[in-house]
Amino acid sequence: MKIIILSLFLMAFYFSLWYRDWRLHLATLTGLSLITILGIFIDSNMLVFGLMFADFIGRAQVKWHIASVMLAIAIMFIFVLWVETGELFKIEEPIIIPTMMIQVVFPLLIYFVEKTKSLKVELAAVNTQLVQQDERQRIARDLHDTIGHTLTMIKIKTELTTKLMDRDPNRAKDELDEILSTTRTALKQVREIVSDMNFISLESELLHCKNLLQTANISFKLNNKRTNTLLASVEETMLALCLREATTNLIKHSQAKTCIVEINCIDHLYYLKISDDGIGLENQGLGNGISSMKERMNALQGTASIDNTATGGTIVTLKLPILHSRKEVQSI
Repeated sequence: MKIIILSLFLMAFYFSLWYRDWRLHLATLTGLSLITILGIFIDSNMLVFGLMFADFIGRAQVKWHIASVMLAIAIMFIFVLWVETGELFKIEEPIIIPTMMIQVVFPLLIYFVEKTKSLKVELAAVNTQLVQQDERQRIARDLHDTIGHTLTMIKIKTELTTKLMDRDPNRAKDELDEILSTTRTALKQVREIVSDMNFISLESELLHCKNLLQTANISFKLNNKRTNTLLASVEETMLALCLREATTNLIKHSQAKTCIVEINCIDHLYYLKISDDGIGLENQGLGNGISSMKERMNALQGTASIDNTATGGTIVTLKLPILHSRKEVQSI
């Protein structure tokens, strides 16, 4: 008889260990029944083994399985004590009550622990998806800002070369060489964007925008009123990309003849303003470029705005809080 009980107990333990469905529920009830028998015919201290099945049932997939086993544990204790003492509520060993309460509550504790682990896994999966989504948006934004900027330059130079083919073949040849060089730059930019967003110097971007504007027959003027301000790498890169986007939009849409870039620091704010004398914002959408600039500045607790000037042109204002000393931005 003992061998049969031991075999059934081991089978119940095995099924409880490896399954989480109805087999766990059945195995747990079977195990508690066997412990009840052992508690009646051997000693009530055998009831302590019910803690194993209380642990297992806390991992069940169905809530009513957990509730029914919690009830079964309470019934097991009451029944064994009743058989042992002959009275329903007579308790000879005070330790029995805490043991019963622990076993009854333990499935709930295990259930909430497992639920917390499951929620953490789900949260990690959601965070991974959000990170991937942010990365896709970043790549899309950088492709728009960087490659769009370079393609605009290629377009302008191609139009210029077309006009020079008959009038000045030598100049046209030089422009074609520059177009080839710019194309190589575009390929390099694609590789950089796909790998990661590399540091972009604001000084080099100012020079690049100056050359691009002059190619489009737009005069460029830089008013750097704060030359001793230090920017972190990410701040300088974000400002450079915003400057690039603003310059691209200026060339595409403004019909301007002059562009003025002003750098200043007022009331612990770093200002970068790009203004032109073009047609302004009338009948023009803000487009993806303005959204990109606002997202970049918001990420650094700054702001980006675009407005009409008093003379009818457009002014893009980038504001960045100054939190530390900053490195020199030299005039071009």
